[in-house]
Amino acid sequence: MPGSTAVDATTTSGRSVRAVLGAYIALMKPRVIELLLVTTIPAMLLAQRGIPSVWLVLATLLGGTMAAGSANALNCVWDADIDAVMKRTKARPLAKHSVPVRNALIFGLALGVASFAFLWLTTNLLSAVLAVATIMFYVLIYTMVLKRRTAQNIVWGGAAGCMPVVIGWSAVTGTVGWQPLVMFGVIFCWTPPHFWALAMKFKDDYAAVNVPMLPVVATREQVSRQIVVYSWAMVALSLLLLPATSWIYGVFAVVFGAWFLVFAHRLHNEVRRGQEGNPMKLFHLSNTYLMLVFVALAADAVVGLPVIGLPF
Repeated sequence: MPGSTAVDATTTSGRSVRAVLGAYIALMKPRVIELLLVTTIPAMLLAQRGIPSVWLVLATLLGGTMAAGSANALNCVWDADIDAVMKRTKARPLAKHSVPVRNALIFGLALGVASFAFLWLTTNLLSAVLAVATIMFYVLIYTMVLKRRTAQNIVWGGAAGCMPVVIGWSAVTGTVGWQPLVMFGVIFCWTPPHFWALAMKFKDDYAAVNVPMLPVVATREQVSRQIVVYSWAMVALSLLLLPATSWIYGVFAVVFGAWFLVFAHRLHNEVRRGQEGNPMKLFHLSNTYLMLVFVALAADAVVGLPVIGLPF
């Protein structure tokens, strides 16, 4: 019937539009962005030592989402060749050819420009500049230079993922203090245990595309030892925030840090005994740890108890 044909065509058209929109959203790697935003809000709350303007928080999150989406989309453009080979990434839009490379490039660049303009208009110039610097570092330094050349790729490349806390702080204060730099350090040291645990699971994927992730070029014992080292550094840095917080954050930072260290050492001990271990357990735990530590930081700032302060 003619009527049913028109309905079918409309339905198909609607599905096509949703599929295209879904592909462009996937280019932005929304699951990665979620983790970045989890750290931005607590940084803003700590900067305010309370609750900042809701509009400022929403503007910072939206601008940060556009900046992170830009970096991730441009990363997908450069890595399209290896994404199509690796099992973990073969469902990405460019690997499946659901978005033309040229369109993805324009999309990524446009998001970057939009993030700068939006953050400048709604927060301040410093936050906008930091966002663009983060995009450039992630794409030009990590993606195009470090990722395929050194086993330390994720260590230094992970610095881009630490910037949301600095941007969030600067959006509230217009400056960069020592507190966001400590938070930067926590995430910087969190990144290797988080990503190397994942890379231990997908070692063959990285080896197949000649990306020298540490688990590809080092023994499992060497990798697990490095995970333990960075885990201790991460927990130690988290405690440096004690002078800017109250006992609420202090208690939870110690408990969550000890919890993470137990699992990091457990993985290392299993590997040393010649067992496979379960790196993915540590990978998932790392997400939970980061979320809980920053939630504790946010709660501490909102409750507003007297800070511990510096001893001098």
